[in-house]
Amino acid sequence: MKIKHAINLHKAFTFLVILGLMVVYDNFTTGAWVYLALHGTYGFIWLFKDRIYPDKQWEQEISFGMGMTTFILLGLYWVAPFILISREIEPAPPLVAAAVAINLFGVFVHYSSDAQKYYTLKYRPGLITEGFFARCRNTNYLGEVLIYLSFALLVQHWLPFVILGFFFSLVFVPNMLKKDKSLSRYREFEDYKADSGLFLPKLVGTKTQETKKGAIAS
Repeated sequence: MKIKHAINLHKAFTFLVILGLMVVYDNFTTGAWVYLALHGTYGFIWLFKDRIYPDKQWEQEISFGMGMTTFILLGLYWVAPFILISREIEPAPPLVAAAVAINLFGVFVHYSSDAQKYYTLKYRPGLITEGFFARCRNTNYLGEVLIYLSFALLVQHWLPFVILGFFFSLVFVPNMLKKDKSLSRYREFEDYKADSGLFLPKLVGTKTQETKKGAIAS
């Protein structure tokens, strides 16, 4: 099996898991519905993305045992809706508005930057230094963190933040460093690295962005 099979299975089940929690705990409050809409829809969009412009890093072949381990670890992301729904947490309207805004921005930069990377590399392999990647080398990961941050904010509990930190430290950061190592084979990489941030956008570069061309390879 491929690693994406475990990831896609988790994304597909997320909506059903959250809805099931709402039924089990008889919690159909606004907070629960908002969480279902945000996290459940995120999973469905992921499946569409994988169908339209898949990320080749998730095409890696793995054993069935590793696939099950991946699925179980991703299940940690279901802790947030469990806490919110089982404890009947009702986030205040301003917090809901902030979470929705952060989520929308995260979805935009995550999926749009992935689309730019996929289609650029499909027709012109090389180093991407423009668009979503002009000032940040991992805009897609930044967007994903913002998405899960919005979920944690709705829950108002420390555990979802710890889980997000766990995935950031053990999955996102190693993947970002691995990508940097791969990109270092391009002679333009050092200049690009000086003008961009690993995770957060670098607002001030050492040269103008108009001189940059290419795309980020994974």
